[in-house]
Amino acid sequence: MNNFSVSLFLLFSLLLTHGIVELQASTNQPYRTGFHFQPIKNWMNDPNGPMIYKGIYHLFYQYNPYAAVWGNITWAHSTSTDLVNWTPHDIAIAASQPFDSHGCWSGSATILPGGRPAIFYTGIIDSKNTQVQNLAVPKNYSDPYLREWFKYPKNPLIVSTKPIDPTLFRDPTTAWLGPDKRWRMLIGSIIDNKGLAILYKSSKDFKHWTKENHPLHSDNNTRMWECPDFYPVSTIGQKGVDTSTFGPKVKHVLKASLGGPPRDCYTIGTYSIGKDKFIPDMEESLGVVPGLRYDYGKFYASKTFFDSDKNRRILWGWVSESSSADDDKKKGWSGLQAIPRSLWLDKSGKQLVQWPVVELESLRVNSVQLPSKFVEAGSVLEVSGLTAAQADIEISFEMTDFEKADVLDSNSTNPQLLCSQKGASVKSAFGPFGLLVLASKDLQEYTAVFFRIFKGQEHKYVVLMCSDQSRSSLNDKNDKTSYGAFLNVDPVHEKLSLRSLIDHSIVESFGGGGKACITARVYPTLAIEKDAHLYAFNNGTEKVKISSLSAWSMKKAQIN
Repeated sequence: MNNFSVSLFLLFSLLLTHGIVELQASTNQPYRTGFHFQPIKNWMNDPNGPMIYKGIYHLFYQYNPYAAVWGNITWAHSTSTDLVNWTPHDIAIAASQPFDSHGCWSGSATILPGGRPAIFYTGIIDSKNTQVQNLAVPKNYSDPYLREWFKYPKNPLIVSTKPIDPTLFRDPTTAWLGPDKRWRMLIGSIIDNKGLAILYKSSKDFKHWTKENHPLHSDNNTRMWECPDFYPVSTIGQKGVDTSTFGPKVKHVLKASLGGPPRDCYTIGTYSIGKDKFIPDMEESLGVVPGLRYDYGKFYASKTFFDSDKNRRILWGWVSESSSADDDKKKGWSGLQAIPRSLWLDKSGKQLVQWPVVELESLRVNSVQLPSKFVEAGSVLEVSGLTAAQADIEISFEMTDFEKADVLDSNSTNPQLLCSQKGASVKSAFGPFGLLVLASKDLQEYTAVFFRIFKGQEHKYVVLMCSDQSRSSLNDKNDKTSYGAFLNVDPVHEKLSLRSLIDHSIVESFGGGGKACITARVYPTLAIEKDAHLYAFNNGTEKVKISSLSAWSMKKAQIN
C-alpha cells in the first residue's frame, strides 16, 4: 500500500460497516506487555520508593492483591540487577497497624548515612480517608533484597495540622540533608485552591519532624499536588547528582502530579537553602498550558531516584489503562510502568531531557536498517522484517525548503488541542509525517506518531509532535484521546528524530532526542501479535527525507 489518502478512504468505509469488536476472555492476552514492568495480575498504580541498594535495584508500587481495580492498597516489591528483568518478592508493606489500617499509600525512599534505606509512606487510618505519614526500615540490612520491613512503632510521625485538610495530605518525598545537618521532606496538599509542597524538617534521627511556617513552593489554581518530587540536576552534563547536592553547578526541579486531566508537571529553578524556598526560573504557574511536563500522554505519579552506581537520575512513571473497568476485569490486570528513563537538564537549561535506560537495548534483536530516502506526499512505507507488536524504532527526518509551511495561528497555544484538530488524516505542507504503529495491514487500525512544521513568529518554525489514537482500535469503549507537545528543536538546522517503543498495548515516543515524550495506551482488535504492522508515512503535500531508520524486534524481558 503506498497511497495514504486511499488508505484513509478505505478506513472510513470499513468503519461504517464494521461492528465493535469485544475483548476476548482473560485467556486471550494480546495486550500483556513484553518488556514493560507489570505484575502478573491485578491492579497497579504509583511507583514507590525506587532505589539501588548493594547493587540491586528496588521498585515498590501501589498494588491491590485481590482485584484488577483500585482498593486494598499495599506496597508490592520487585528487584532487578539491570532495570529490565525483574524478580517479585512478598508484599513489603501492607495494612496491619492502626496508623495504616485502611491502606498504605504512596511514598519515597531515602538513603541515610551509612547507606541505610528508610521509607516514608502515607497511611490511611480510618474510613474517612484520614492521611498520616509513617516510617518503615529494613528488618535486615545485610539482605540486599530487603525482603522484610519493620514499621516504626511510634508511627505516625507526621500528622496534618490546621488549615491542612487531613484527607488531602499525602505522598512524602525523598528527604534531603541540608548544610545544617537537618533533614527536609515535602508532603503534597492543597489549601484554598492553592496546590503546595509542605516542608517538614527533622533532626539527625529522622524521627522527629516539625512543619515549617511556609511551604517550599505553592501555586494558585493548580488543584491538589500529588506525588511531589524535588531534586537537583547538574548544569554541566548528563550525570545525575545525589538528592542532597547543592551549589552553583546545579539547578533544582520541583514536580507535582496534577489532576484534570492527570499529568506530571515540573518547573526548573533555584533552591535557596537559607530561606528554604524554591524560586522557579519561569513566572508561569506549574501546570500551565503548554508548560513543562515529563510526558504529554498517559503518564502519572512519577518518582525519581539517584542511581549512585552509575551516577544518573532515573525516572519511573505509572501508565494507566485506556480500556474500560469491565474490560480490565476481564483481562485480570490494570496498569503498568513506563520504561525507566535517564533524566538530565538540557543544555539550554530550560527543560529536562529523558531517554530510556541504556540497558533496554540488550533486548534488541533482528536489526532492520533502511537507507536514506525521500518519502513522497501521501506515501506509506512498510518497515518489515521485525516483530511490529514488540519493537524499538528510531527514525529521523530532514527537510530543506520551508517556504510552503503552514502558518501557525497565534492563538494555537494548546498542542494537545491542535493535535486533536489536525490528526494523521489532515494534510498540511510539512506534515503529518512519522510512524504508523500497531497498524493492521489494511490500515483499519493504527496509532500515528508524527510531526508537523509550522511557520511561527519572527521567522521561526514551530514543530508539533502528536500521538493520534483516534483510529487505534475498533473498540469504541476505549479512551482514544490524542496527545501533543511542542518540540523545542530548530528544523532548519536540526534533523527531526523520533524513537518509539512499541509493546502490544503501549507506545512510548521520544521526540528530539527526548525533549518531548508522549505515552499512549492502545488496544487494537486487528493489529495484534503477528497481525501488527509498522509503517513510516508522509501525509503532507511536500516530500520529506528519511535520513535514517533503524528498527529492532524486542525480546521478552523476565518480569515477575
